[in-house]
Amino acid sequence: MESSRTTAKASSLRWQILRQALLRRPPPQIPEEGQSETSIKRISRKATRGFNLIPCHVLENDVVEETKRSREARLCYTLPLDEAPPLFLTQRVDERADLNDFEICNRYNVDNTGLVCHWPSEEVLAYFCLSHAEMFRSKRVIELGSGYGLAGLVTAAITEAVEVVISDGNPQVVDYIQRNIDANSGAFGATRVSSMTLHWDQEEEISNFSNAFDVIIASDCTFFKEFHNGLARIIRFLLKKVGSSEAIFLSPKRGNSLDKFLETIKQNGLCFSVTENYNAEVWKRHQAFMHGNDSWPSYDKDHCYPLLVRITI
Repeated sequence: MESSRTTAKASSLRWQILRQALLRRPPPQIPEEGQSETSIKRISRKATRGFNLIPCHVLENDVVEETKRSREARLCYTLPLDEAPPLFLTQRVDERADLNDFEICNRYNVDNTGLVCHWPSEEVLAYFCLSHAEMFRSKRVIELGSGYGLAGLVTAAITEAVEVVISDGNPQVVDYIQRNIDANSGAFGATRVSSMTLHWDQEEEISNFSNAFDVIIASDCTFFKEFHNGLARIIRFLLKKVGSSEAIFLSPKRGNSLDKFLETIKQNGLCFSVTENYNAEVWKRHQAFMHGNDSWPSYDKDHCYPLLVRITI
């Protein structure tokens, strides 16, 4: 009974978040869950430009079919490194709700936030990876909850990793990831790059990936508390047990969500460290937003600024 109540509660909250993000209508009150309209707005806080660490622009001249792909745009990301290749990502641009999106969300018990927008923490993770390429060189890397895959694609294009797997639990999102991998295949050099549908609580279905990765990366994956245990377990399952390995998360606190996740990490026998100021450029922009930079008027440290969490076995 408790399990079904938890699932229903989580599903209801996801629907409220997605309804606002996709339709821009005020969400209804849900007093039985203790979530006010204000808290829903804070949960789903996003920005048009975010931290703007990696310049991008829409490729206006791309011809789009008058089909479902009229909902999409191709973006070109210009990495702030000399001689770095541009990266091209296709992602959703319209704000209409699609019943099929919600049906898939419920069928697979996954959230749909990877389709809603490009989340700011993903850009910060991508910038962190290109700024610390040596951490990934000659390593096997997997990104969890990747959304459109920017951080994984940057890691594959810049760091000389042996392999990069870009994963998400939502099969619609994974379709976008694979299209973005195909569009950038010439940028990866000798790095093997693949997409993967990965549900954090189904380790038995991916037994060949046990003890397989040197580095796990993820951004803003810790909000939904009902996924915390599965996320902690999959980290332990995927990380190599021999030699040095770690998971690198960039996650805002989002109320007590991050703290609850770290408690779960400890309960699963993992170690962690948390760093607030981990990159000079990210910190400078965070401070500007905190002190009145109006390019992100809804900026709030608790829900927008990602902390660096490093997890080891």
